[in-house]
Amino acid sequence: MLSVEPLGLDSVMLAEVRTYLRVDDDMDDDVLASCAVAAVAHAEQFTQKVLIRRAAQEIVTAGSGWQILQATPVQSVIGVTAIPAEGATFPMPASAWEAKTSSRGEVYFRVLQPGIAGRVAVSVVAGQAADWARLPESLRLGLLRLTGHFYSNRDSADDAGPPAAALALLLPFRRMQIA
Repeated sequence: MLSVEPLGLDSVMLAEVRTYLRVDDDMDDDVLASCAVAAVAHAEQFTQKVLIRRAAQEIVTAGSGWQILQATPVQSVIGVTAIPAEGATFPMPASAWEAKTSSRGEVYFRVLQPGIAGRVAVSVVAGQAADWARLPESLRLGLLRLTGHFYSNRDSADDAGPPAAALALLLPFRRMQIA
C-alpha cells in the first residue's frame, strides 16, 4: 500500500496555470489550484510515477525476499518502521534491511532480519523533479492542458474525459509494468 504526501501548490505553478489559461484576476485561484493539483494526481495515476518530489510511504511484507516498491522514481530511502502483528511499531536499524535503487529510480527492497515484524513501512522521497519549474517542458504542457480541461469542464455533465493531446504529452513518461 503506497501513500504519497499531498502536493502543495507553489506560486510558480499557479502563475503558469493562470498565464496558460489566460485568467487575469485572482478570484479563481482556489479553483485553479484545485484543478492543477487534480491534474498532477491524475497524471501520476496515468504515468505510475510521482512527478513532483515529496515524501511517500509504502507498507510491504517483511519476509517476502526482494520486492519492488511502487513509488518511483525514488531519490532516497529515509527509513523503515517495523509493524508487528501485536504491539507498537518501532524503527528498524539499517542493518535489518537492504535497498537498492535502479538507474530508473525503482527501489528493490528486502528485510534481512524481520524479528517480530510481519510488515514494514518504508519511507522514501520520490519524484521526477524537485518542483514544478524543473519538470520537463512537455510534461508541464500536458499538465497545463489537463488543468485547463478540468477548469473548463468543472460543471459539465457531458464531459468526455481528458483530451487526447494532454494524454499524448504524458505518455512518454508512463511507467509500464508487466504483470
